[in-house]
Amino acid sequence: MHKPQMGLNEFQDRLYSGQLSRRRALGVLGSVGVVATAFKPGAARAAQVPLVFEWSGYEVPELYPPYVQKHGEEMMPEFSFFGTEQEMATKIRSGFRPAITHPCAESWGRIADAGLLKPIDTSRLSNWNDLFPGLRDHDSIRDADGNIMMLPADWGNSSIVYRTDLYEGEETWCMLFDERYEGRLSNIDSESVVLTAGLCQGYGLEAFNMTDDMLAEVRPLVEKSVKLTRFYWNDQTEIEQAMAAGEIVAAYAWNSAVKNLRSQGVPVAYAVPKEGILTWLCGLSLVVDGEGDDNLVYDYLDAWISPEAGKFLIEAYGYGHPNQKAFQIADPELVAGLGFPTNPMEMLATGMMFRPYDPAVLEKMVRMFDDVKIGS
Repeated sequence: MHKPQMGLNEFQDRLYSGQLSRRRALGVLGSVGVVATAFKPGAARAAQVPLVFEWSGYEVPELYPPYVQKHGEEMMPEFSFFGTEQEMATKIRSGFRPAITHPCAESWGRIADAGLLKPIDTSRLSNWNDLFPGLRDHDSIRDADGNIMMLPADWGNSSIVYRTDLYEGEETWCMLFDERYEGRLSNIDSESVVLTAGLCQGYGLEAFNMTDDMLAEVRPLVEKSVKLTRFYWNDQTEIEQAMAAGEIVAAYAWNSAVKNLRSQGVPVAYAVPKEGILTWLCGLSLVVDGEGDDNLVYDYLDAWISPEAGKFLIEAYGYGHPNQKAFQIADPELVAGLGFPTNPMEMLATGMMFRPYDPAVLEKMVRMFDDVKIGS
């Protein structure tokens, strides 16, 4: 069901009557690319808190507890949300100016190439030296001059979660295009559908930057996906609910879906496709001229990479955290059940790491996916 958007009159009425918080107001305005600077008396103080452009679900205080302990409720960050990295990059390039955003290794360049990101000064981060050395030194977080443009924050896999009692066959990216399960498959609502088609086709890492001939070869698979897919998701809870109900047999998902479904007693497995499992590394980046006091912004960054934040991320979300100490204080049984290695570099090295797309190729992938969906 599509929830109607809030009209301007309703927005103003709810804002000034106190029914709409500044945090919610920023989210509404941010969704249309508008940055708010003042709403009510006292907004000058509130405007100094960091405005964070995030994935939905990453706004909870448990992910930055030292910040909350230091600054209290009055200086809590404001949040606006995006559904895909393409959406995030487009809004920032169009003028939206959060202080902090949350890209992944393959996507921060979409913003940095427009001069919209600034280097991170790690000397201002008390937890920096506790991060896994392999992550601190990873070339995917640095620009050509060696500046750190993305602070490692979370890492894990992208693969296929499937019902072990309903799916029969080998673990492969082609599971998402299996005609036996028409209407019972799901994929993320992005150009990643084209990527997974390339992986099914056997292109391996070349699937990130396919030639025109390769794109032509995968288009029939993308078209098949539209026919077979029950729905494309923007919020992973959609597939978790559908899979728990038995409506979905297999879906593209992140590690947390497996953890959440197993906690409900749903019999699922996380595929290690024969073509290779995808791995990802995401983090926090600083936007040029973003809204937020500089000291508060760095306190927020430092809080995100603290051990206590990492413990929560591991236990509640099922993702890896960059701080080594987080794994020492997290539930060892849960860590073992998630299959995390002692060092994240083991996982990141053995999988197929997401990498930057050539902008021209990315545009073609986005256009193909959109055209196929519209034409279906």
